[in-house]
Amino acid sequence: MALVNPHGSQKKLMPLLLKGAERTDELKRAEGMKKIKISSRESGDILMLGMGSFTPLNGFMVKDDYDGVVEDMKLRKVDPGTMWPLPVTLSIDDDTLKEVKEGEEVALVDGDSGEIMATMKIEEIWEPDKKKECELCFKGNGPDSERFWEVAEEEHPGVQQVINSGKYYVGGPIKALSEKDFPEQYGDAYMHPAVSRAIFEDRGWSTVAAFQTRNPIHRSHEFLTKIAQEVLDGVFIHALVGKLKPGDIPGDWRMRCYQVLLDNYYNKERTVLGVYPLEMRYGGPKEALLHGVFRQNHGCSHLIIGRDHAGVGDFYGLFEAQEIYDTLWDGALELQPLKIDWTFWCHKCGGMASLKTCPHDKEDRVVVSGTKFRRLMSEGKIDEVPPEFSRPEVLEILAEYYSNPEARAVKIKKGAFEDLK
Repeated sequence: MALVNPHGSQKKLMPLLLKGAERTDELKRAEGMKKIKISSRESGDILMLGMGSFTPLNGFMVKDDYDGVVEDMKLRKVDPGTMWPLPVTLSIDDDTLKEVKEGEEVALVDGDSGEIMATMKIEEIWEPDKKKECELCFKGNGPDSERFWEVAEEEHPGVQQVINSGKYYVGGPIKALSEKDFPEQYGDAYMHPAVSRAIFEDRGWSTVAAFQTRNPIHRSHEFLTKIAQEVLDGVFIHALVGKLKPGDIPGDWRMRCYQVLLDNYYNKERTVLGVYPLEMRYGGPKEALLHGVFRQNHGCSHLIIGRDHAGVGDFYGLFEAQEIYDTLWDGALELQPLKIDWTFWCHKCGGMASLKTCPHDKEDRVVVSGTKFRRLMSEGKIDEVPPEFSRPEVLEILAEYYSNPEARAVKIKKGAFEDLK
């Protein structure tokens, strides 16, 4: 059996990153273009477009595609009828609007580093209804849904990204020119969809479960991935290393945690570790669909979805990210969800279990929230973290991270994770 097809009607990857002489020539051209400064989220989106992870998009969305995605999760222009769950947009403010116009080419410059990330042919400039976008993209069925606008601007990072961005959106195709320092920092773990597909094919896999993570892997996460390994050919631990919200653990430290787990507790013949540069939108169910889209592009047939996938605060129901997959129309996505119930350590069961398998009371279970875990670690209370929560090797690394601010500056050497393919 073959791997699933890339997403979209063309069923082929569409990477937008230029290389070699073509890239050199385009960078020279970009120097003479008007410059648009872009946010970290927009830079991350360019990286995903460049890799081909956002196939079949050809750049930042024009108004027809934006409206279709916001209103019914369907592209209307670049690949009509294709499912796409969240907008991929570029914003500008009033001052920039005075400098650029439809039909011209511009250079997109990273707002932090000043690096030229891409060139873009402006097809359209318009003023979006951001309130509508936030409500249709980020409003879930959790406890905060009834008071969405009372709390969202202060507590939902995705809403903050939209509201604080420029007044206007600019749409058009891009030519990606940079991967920043991700290949140097993460070595072979930073892999394009074409690379992950080649690895899976070389191993003879046709069914692959992606595991989305922006945190160190604890015992519940490990349990989820090993359930997938029992029923499928392999698992792709695919870690986000783009910008996170304050309090989340940086990618370099998490990679140390992943490394020690794979070295000691995983069958490497059935495990592949990769990273990707996207910035989280914390969009709950619709972000779970986005995670499915680009994992299909990477060659995955399934996406592991547990409790509160891609959620934040109390904006979403605990299993809303699973339920949204049931609302998709036939053919919307080849990738399928691998739905797994709430998992925990049960003392009476003597191991990991879930609500579907464990008959015991909650008093017999060890469930540690990420928030509580980070609080205990930051306060130096590692002894209070239940040993059933995480492997001791992982806790040792995290104790070092939380106790020594200078150690947090550690950088990953190129090629450090080449043996994880």
